[in-house]
Amino acid sequence: MSTDFLELRNISKFYGNIIALTGVTTTVNPGEVTCVLGDNGAGKSTFIKILAGVHQHDEGELVLEGSKVRFAHPREALAAGIATVYQDLAMVPLMSVWRNFFLGQEPKTGVWPFRQIDIDKAKMIAKEEMAKMGIDIRDTEQSVGTLSGGERQSVAIARASYFGARVLILDEPTSALGVKQSGVVLRRIVEARDQGLAVIFITHNPNHAYPVGDRFVILQRGQSLGNWAKDELSQGELTQLMAGGAELEELQHELAGADSNGG
Repeated sequence: MSTDFLELRNISKFYGNIIALTGVTTTVNPGEVTCVLGDNGAGKSTFIKILAGVHQHDEGELVLEGSKVRFAHPREALAAGIATVYQDLAMVPLMSVWRNFFLGQEPKTGVWPFRQIDIDKAKMIAKEEMAKMGIDIRDTEQSVGTLSGGERQSVAIARASYFGARVLILDEPTSALGVKQSGVVLRRIVEARDQGLAVIFITHNPNHAYPVGDRFVILQRGQSLGNWAKDELSQGELTQLMAGGAELEELQHELAGADSNGG
């Protein structure tokens, strides 16, 4: 039986003759961050959708706690504890922080048919759960639209953790953020890891991935270039692999040749 919490073994997905993803192998464990890196079109979205139950893999095995699984619907992935925080965050900017935290799953008070939302409890839970993630929201009545990008990501991460996520998939959480706000999100990733969550960090930025990652998968045009533990490669090697490795060296030689010819 597998000792890893979640395993992907040679996962592949095809759309007719088009290879969306092929040969992806990695492990995801509580208290670790698995980084999946790749540029646009590398297969990151397909990777997310397979784990989130939006699409099913065509080849390979998805193994959760030693048992092979195949999620036919996102609800099945959620029931298994796999939560995805997409780039759009599924938030309503004009609604309050606490409302966005629960989104229809608010705690209730009273007896049926007179049950109603326990607003005070909802606000308290939202504030406490975000405080666990290092977020100090003074007023949970403020609209989510008034928060910074990093703070909105933090709310989404805290929400997923509160509602029972064991595996947290973060879809390019730093892609639209500046340096300071990216730092906020990276700290949230570390805090989620330290709380015992298994985190999958989807990104195209090796400078964001390496400081927080424990394991790295690099995708290029739908293919996996490999799966490495942190002690198996340096940040420079990760950056070079992301940049295309041999292709980058070839380009540098071409540019050097052009410079010498032009000189």
